[in-house]
Amino acid sequence: MPPYYLRKGDCFIVCRTPFVLASDAHIEAIDAAEIFAQPTTSLTVGAGDTVALLGGSVALENSGADGLLELLPPVIVINAELDRASSFAWLLDQLDNEWRSSQAGSYAVCNELLKIIFVHSLRQYMGTANLADIAWLGGLQDPVIAKVMSAIHASPTKSWRLIDMAKIACMSRSSFAALFKAKVGKAPIEYASWWRMQIAASRLKNGVDSVGQTAASLGYLSDAAFGVAFKRMHGKSPGQYRREANSRPSG
Repeated sequence: MPPYYLRKGDCFIVCRTPFVLASDAHIEAIDAAEIFAQPTTSLTVGAGDTVALLGGSVALENSGADGLLELLPPVIVINAELDRASSFAWLLDQLDNEWRSSQAGSYAVCNELLKIIFVHSLRQYMGTANLADIAWLGGLQDPVIAKVMSAIHASPTKSWRLIDMAKIACMSRSSFAALFKAKVGKAPIEYASWWRMQIAASRLKNGVDSVGQTAASLGYLSDAAFGVAFKRMHGKSPGQYRREANSRPSG
């Protein structure tokens, strides 16, 4: 992955990949686990020119969250000079003030601010990304389709039927199917299957469960049925996918 050059006021989200922050690409990296093991809310590393970084993390607990992260780019950068970046500057200032504060509730406020920053980052990305390449974002921008997609994401193991989705959308099956296909680029049932396979791929690559355990966790009654569905979607068996994913350098 090519390096990203950050300037004063920039905001960045790292979605699912190891990364290194440095003033020079040739500087030897220090394991962050050693740094953040120190019992402090702030720390100083190195002896060069002063650069202040404010960071945090957001945990996504929804069962479909791992599939969502697989669909996002590894890094989202919001440049400070963009017109829509002014809201980030305000949010980051508030976050900085809160974590420095000893007032009651500061920890809770910081958590909520981080969530808001994450959502704003996704909005910024949606405003600049090519939605033809990631059509599911187009669906999220339609309130009716977004409601159905949220239900699919929350219950990826459910055997979704067109009538179930149409009821959520409060539409006839034919009208709903046509609207969904136009907004998302996939038929509703096709999307539900695709989403389940995105989660499966993420779990095989990042998890410790066996192929059989992964199949069962996604509602498949047999490893064979899961293997057929996975190969149809990804072009290789679950075992082969995991081996190839684990053999790649983390970068």
